Amino acid sequence: MPPSLRRIARAAVTARRRAYAPYSGFAVGAAVLTAGGAVYTGANVENGSYGLTLCAERVAMLTAVAAGHRRLRTVAVAGPAGISPCGACRQVMDEFGVETVLLVSPGTRPTVRTLRELLPHPFALRASSASPRGATAPAAVRRDGAESPMRRASRRRRPSRGGRRAGL
Repeated sequence: MPPSLRRIARAAVTARRRAYAPYSGFAVGAAVLTAGGAVYTGANVENGSYGLTLCAERVAMLTAVAAGHRRLRTVAVAGPAGISPCGACRQVMDEFGVETVLLVSPGTRPTVRTLRELLPHPFALRASSASPRGATAPAAVRRDGAESPMRRASRRRRPSRGGRRAGL
């Protein structure tokens, strides 16, 4: 394994010790290597309202972005056997150009995956022709050029027949 991967693998394992996972006990740490060679770490932070829980990968990536980095190269994820980033984390990885994902679990050899293996069809925004109000609006499309199902459905909706009734 190249020295840069060993470096972020160790950083992810260290970050895992700082996870706040009192509800699931599923501690995860992550480390991000930027295009400039800087390393940022993060740990998962759970919340009693599960939807507010933050994944370690996103904590690390967003910390790097908040520090001014926009091009991320590699993400290492340390956790229990079988660890793999969730779909939301994979989509954020795509947003910032991550190409390599390193999966680290105790007692096993680290596994190297490409982001394309983990997320073969990411979504992206592109400018569409024009919205009904005349402004250019982003359209959700897949990187392979296919239009998203939500976008197709929104084009099929019929116009409103006058809005809300008075008194409601």
